[in-house]
Amino acid sequence: MKSLYAILVTISLFFAGCSSSDENTDSHGPDPEVQTSVTLQLTDANATAETKALYSNLWRIQEKGTMFGHHDDLLYGRNWITVAGRSDIKDVCGDYPGVFSVDFAEIMDDRSMTSTLNSDRIRVIKEARERGEVITACCHLNNPLTGGDSWDNSNNTVAKEILTEGSTTNIKFNSWLDKLAVFANNLKDSNGKVIPVIFRPFHEHTQTWSWWGSSAITQQEFISLWKYTIDYLKNKKQVHSFIYAISPQLDGQGTVENFLFRWPGDDYVDFLGWDSYHGTNTAAFSTNLRNLASLSQQKLKPCGVTETGVEGIVKSGAPYDTYWTNEISIPLTGKKVSMVVMWRNKYDPSHEGSHFYAPFEGHSSAANFKLLYASPNMIFSKKLPDMYTMAANTTVK
Repeated sequence: MKSLYAILVTISLFFAGCSSSDENTDSHGPDPEVQTSVTLQLTDANATAETKALYSNLWRIQEKGTMFGHHDDLLYGRNWITVAGRSDIKDVCGDYPGVFSVDFAEIMDDRSMTSTLNSDRIRVIKEARERGEVITACCHLNNPLTGGDSWDNSNNTVAKEILTEGSTTNIKFNSWLDKLAVFANNLKDSNGKVIPVIFRPFHEHTQTWSWWGSSAITQQEFISLWKYTIDYLKNKKQVHSFIYAISPQLDGQGTVENFLFRWPGDDYVDFLGWDSYHGTNTAAFSTNLRNLASLSQQKLKPCGVTETGVEGIVKSGAPYDTYWTNEISIPLTGKKVSMVVMWRNKYDPSHEGSHFYAPFEGHSSAANFKLLYASPNMIFSKKLPDMYTMAANTTVK
């Protein structure tokens, strides 16, 4: 029965990807092999050649499928931590994710002197780049005013203090950006080229949980903070390897306008990210994917699901062993979305908790994940094109 089920699911995925009548398929778009010329614009006109090349490929890969990613996948997994070459995803399917997501906060803030993982963060980023994978980074920064963590939204003057030149908070925040700049400009591949990163500061700004969130700072403060950060990095600190991604969180079914919440302007955003913790509300996920892809085409900016998943991979409290085909592969088929990134698998070798969002060796959804891996629209490391050479018929300014 299991083999019959696998055959049926594979057939359904094939027809989902090929049928022009399926609602997930853009039947009016060009053939993926026929590329029309396009000119894209980066926030940083002085971006490195490799950064521009990556940007061109983030746009073009949307015509071919969706890269699969996993946060901290190379740094630790459910049963291991800082093991060279290890990956929960690779353990399951024999291949690395196409996108490696990492957190830069401990490189930047007051934890930078005590973090035990920073050297390994550098190592695994370089390993991912050597395989040709894409690196993206979020930033759960501590609160520079109160000394609390990212979730400390108790003071509504943090952004104001950061933006007040010469204030204690401004000086501290700038020192954090200084450390990030040193890190970014020294993060080089085996050829001595600076490694491009899709950097998404102040993520999930639509939510109330963070000190930069919707309950703690005003719309204008958020926009000013966003612009201040980008200008400081690219103009003052000469960081030219970042692709700047905004990533609102939207869980329920929304509209295109939901992705433009506190929009800082087309000149300050390169990549349209989206954090989605919709659970198993597949209809909402599919609608929001269509809206995200539509906005991407309107603004000529690549897009992607920068965080998603169900903690513990369950449905109604029970293991959801067909999650990967039902909730990820099929909804993404035919959508022009460059990536889908699952949140992390916490290191928990005793399995006391269920804080994991991707399969690991021995997990009950592993067989279904292999079907996702085999689906033609999902792109893992081995199927990646050369992401760091300029894509054909694509100009990036």
